[in-house]
Amino acid sequence: MKHLARPQLWFVCGSQHLYGPETLAQVGSNAQQVARGLDGSGSIPLDVVFKGVLTTPQEIRQLCLEANGDPQCAGLVLWMHTFSPSKMWIGGLSALKKPFCHLHTQFNRELPWNEIDMDFMNLNQAAHGDREAGFLHTRMRLERKVVVGHWSDPEVQERLGVWARAVWAWSDLQGARFARFGDNMRYVAVTEGDKVSAELRFGFEVNTYAVGDLVERVQAVVATEVDALIATYADEYEVAPDLLPGGERAPSLREAARIELGMRAFLDEGGFKGFTDTFEDLHGLAQLPGIATQRLMADGYGFGGEGDWKTAALVRAMKVMAHGLPGGTSFMEDYTYHLEPGRHQVLGSHMLEICPSIAVGRPRVEVHPLGIGGKEDPARLVFGAQKGRAINASLVDLGSRFRLIVNEVESVEHPELPNLPVARAVWECLPDFKTACAAWIYAGGAHHTGYSYSVTTEHMEDFAAIAGVELAVIDADTRLRDFKGNLRLNDLYYVLGQGLRV
Repeated sequence: MKHLARPQLWFVCGSQHLYGPETLAQVGSNAQQVARGLDGSGSIPLDVVFKGVLTTPQEIRQLCLEANGDPQCAGLVLWMHTFSPSKMWIGGLSALKKPFCHLHTQFNRELPWNEIDMDFMNLNQAAHGDREAGFLHTRMRLERKVVVGHWSDPEVQERLGVWARAVWAWSDLQGARFARFGDNMRYVAVTEGDKVSAELRFGFEVNTYAVGDLVERVQAVVATEVDALIATYADEYEVAPDLLPGGERAPSLREAARIELGMRAFLDEGGFKGFTDTFEDLHGLAQLPGIATQRLMADGYGFGGEGDWKTAALVRAMKVMAHGLPGGTSFMEDYTYHLEPGRHQVLGSHMLEICPSIAVGRPRVEVHPLGIGGKEDPARLVFGAQKGRAINASLVDLGSRFRLIVNEVESVEHPELPNLPVARAVWECLPDFKTACAAWIYAGGAHHTGYSYSVTTEHMEDFAAIAGVELAVIDADTRLRDFKGNLRLNDLYYVLGQGLRV
């Protein structure tokens, strides 16, 4: 995956000097074993590094400042092995800028009922040590994830792994660069947004680059590079015969390959993690980037159509969360509906730019007219999407804040679409089409989305909590009256909670 670092999680244990050096030595040994167990879990995608047993306010503050200044630290996992008076943590947690998870566990899984004595009780006090910590976190209004259960429990490790993926995506966005080739599609509201507020809130920067800057890179591509990429297309996809070397439309595919190579050069040189373009601003390009955008997304770049930089950043974050998981993640658009009674479905697609990571079977390279943009017919990958549970997510700018909307959906089989030469998915919304679409519209959800079989609602919930943005979930339990009421309450909460900061 392009431009993806692999940071660490710091495992931190809290205690105090009340119990003497022998007990503290045992606390340290036990905590190291817990950290090693989590580090060895296949469910947690980042290394878990033991950072010691903290027993004084000075140690705690120093550790939190070190975490802030270390780009390798993505977040902290906190556990109180014994009773750790939480006032010691105020200074450190007040200064901490990294996300943290509170793991409520204990070293031993079962109680040795016949051998328990007061030494055992003093050593294994997480039951109330973590409650003391939890009170302070709540008193300080600190956003965090709480995971409860024995550290060896696979479900506990899975939930920590979900949080770790959200933390990974957050870390990846800090200082990330997104390029806009041209501006937003004219007169469209939802793709607009405040880029200053976005950088303050999410940590990524968005800047516009003239299409001419991209055209320079495209024109610099040499024929041998195009030849090699055409061979790659033939190896990885089914290529329409008229596009193969010597075919009638082979020049169209060569031009698409030239555009891909130019875009890759531009994005690599700038260290960008995502980009946007628009069919209204293609001056100097022979065709709208189709297969280029699809393949760049497959390599981990975020993308948003028609200048939609918020969705480009969202897709990148979702791809980081999904890294190494089965399934796939793509830019998507709710395009049109099938409204047969009892079988309401959404046909999702876009003009060209759907990521082949969600494909079922071998994509086919084809060239067809686009109908808009006034350019040559573009090359694209044509395929159907996988079946199964997925999420469809939208990030919108409401002026006073950002809102992240997530709808759980079920991707289903559908009839053949012989006259629709684009990549597509068909899904059914939870809890049902009418409720989900009404809730989406009440929430202000966009028509551009991040669509994923790998990322779950829990991933998105953790990410929204880390970012400090509102989350609106539409799932099997959604009731429209309650959903609307929650949106109204959120309006008040975020005005009071965030004020005029962003």
